[in-house]
Order: sequence, then structure tokens, then C-alpha cells
Amino acid sequence: MEAGRTLCSTGYGKPPWTFKGSALYQLHLVKAETARAFIPKELRLVEAFGYTLGGFFLANYEDSPAGAFDELVVIAGIVWNPPTSCAWAARVFVNSDEACDHGRKYVGLPSQVARFTKRITTVRGQPNRKSCSFLNMLGLGTTTKCFPKDFMDLQVREIKSHAATDICNIKLPAIGPAPKHDKNLGLAVKMSLPSFSGLSEYIPNLLKYSCHIDCRVRAVEPAKVSGPSFATEEDTGKSLQHLHAHKSANSTTKELIDNERNLSISVMLSKPLIALEFNCLKMRVEAPIVVANCSKSSLKVS
Repeated sequence: MEAGRTLCSTGYGKPPWTFKGSALYQLHLVKAETARAFIPKELRLVEAFGYTLGGFFLANYEDSPAGAFDELVVIAGIVWNPPTSCAWAARVFVNSDEACDHGRKYVGLPSQVARFTKRITTVRGQPNRKSCSFLNMLGLGTTTKCFPKDFMDLQVREIKSHAATDICNIKLPAIGPAPKHDKNLGLAVKMSLPSFSGLSEYIPNLLKYSCHIDCRVRAVEPAKVSGPSFATEEDTGKSLQHLHAHKSANSTTKELIDNERNLSISVMLSKPLIALEFNCLKMRVEAPIVVANCSKSSLKVS
């Protein structure tokens, strides 16, 4: 496959592909050692003091080429690709077979089908408090009111061969539809989020694609993430050791897949830094471009 060539999906129609809905983009401090387990060694990880920026992107799409569906993108870390940096996804969970197939075969993403179980609970509000003045200066500040507030408890379980595996539980404020002109939804912004993908069993080449986002964004309290009981620091260390051993032997065993899943859970459980709520989201995804004519075992990037 030639470098510079774009990949197009017949099921999704011609790119760019448009997705509409709402999302939460949460940045975490992820241990560089954990992030490197997912990122090709030839790519330079952006890190400082043993950590990189990872986290997750949780979206609820009301309209897309695959219809309405939920998506959880676990971001392992950030890699440097002059003149900018790009995110690398450790795992992508979707509750749509079509979206999963598209992600694997046309975007080179590590997509998995998952079950998203949602439950709304009401929690009594806390006394009024304002967010930090820096966020207020940017127009991203929020104020907590003293009245009951609805929260959503979201359970994500990976589905494979009719078996369900717990990934995580996420507790976050329930987001309802609201008019785009509502200033309480935050600043109207446009941004582009470049990402790398590929080097998978479906697409052996390195790909690069961009998500162009038009939305209203505001800072919110980070969502609380909990995981399975096995996702301890000791288990993370064991998973790293096993993963390196299996990769060195070019193994694709079930144990390798399980270790990658466990490490993606550890990314979700890492320390949150900031959470951004995207309302009135319109995301345009460009067709991926092959940036290196290489395989997973022979990647060379300048």
C-alpha cells in the first residue's frame, strides 16, 4: 500500500464521515511504561517525569453513518509527529457492529464491540462553589448549585464470543439535549484532533487521520472511573511483563489479548487532570492516509 493513499469505507459512504451528539474528553496522567506497551517503539512518546497524557473520549452519537451508538476511546498517550503531536488509541469500544467493523478495516483502530449499560441516579447538590479563576477567565468555569443533580452510572463490558468482560464503570453528570445558543454549555469552539492508527491485523500500515470538531465546550469535574478488582498496580506490572514477552515472540494468544485489555483498563484508572464536556458536537472524520509503507514489524518513521 502506497504512502499518501487514503482508505475509504463503502458502508459508511464517502468521507468525510460526520458524527453528531455529545462527548466527554478526559485527560489523564498515564505512566509512560504503560503507554509504550501500545505505541510502536519507533514512534517518539511525548513524556515528562515518567508520564504522558492519555485518558479517554466518551461519546454518545445521536446521528452518524452507523446510526446512533456509544463510543469509548481509551487513549494510551501522545506521540510526536512534527510539527504537531498525535494521540494513539489503546482500545476503542462501541455498541455497534457496523461501527466496530468500520473502525477496524478502514481506520485501523483496535475496535471492540461492547455493551454500554446506563443508569440515572439523583445526588443531592453541594454548597455553591466556583471553579478556579483561570478557567473562569477562559469562559470554561462552572458553578455547582445546591440542588439535586442527576448522574449517569455507565458500565462498559466488552463482548466477545458471547462472553462479557468488565472494562470499567464511569460516573458522570447526565447530559441532556440543549439548544446550541445556551451560553451555559460553554464556549463555541472549532478544533482538529490528529491521531495515528493502524499497525493492526486488519491494516498493517501506519495511518494518520484527523477529527475536525465543532461544538460548545466547558470544563467539568472529572468523571469517577472504577474498574475490575484485578486491575491493581501489581497486576498492571505483571501484564506489562507478559505483554513484552508475547510481543517478542510475535504471539497473538488469548493471554496477549487479555494483557492488552488489562493495560487499557489501567489507563482508565490513571489520575485525571481535566475533563471537557462537548455539547452540540459535530465531528467530521477525514479518511485515513497511509503515512508509511511498512508493516508492524518493520516500521520506520523519520
